[in-house]
Amino acid sequence: MTADSLSMTLSALADPTRRAILARLARGETSVTELAEPFRMSLPAVSKHLKVLERAGLISRSREAQWRPCRIEAGPLADVAQWVEAYRRFWEGSFDRLDTYLKEMQRKETEDGTGK
Repeated sequence: MTADSLSMTLSALADPTRRAILARLARGETSVTELAEPFRMSLPAVSKHLKVLERAGLISRSREAQWRPCRIEAGPLADVAQWVEAYRRFWEGSFDRLDTYLKEMQRKETEDGTGK
């Protein structure tokens, strides 16, 4: 994963319409027309969203006769999850240290007779 591909993925995920499209594709491949149904926008507008997702590597499209199914590609999402994981560990460590500190403060208050 390069920083540039991570930026493209995060940029594509920044839009709620594109996230909704990915959520739908997570249930299975479908056509552009079916993807467009729940949105109040034109097919060309949906196609623009699909192009952004495709450039980011989040979806792929194929052709089967007249049907052009779209499917989710999980690789870039796994890359984002891996990147976020480092920050999750950081925050968990920070919360653990805060929890230890607060327990120590409560213990001291209790020993000093200032606790309730």
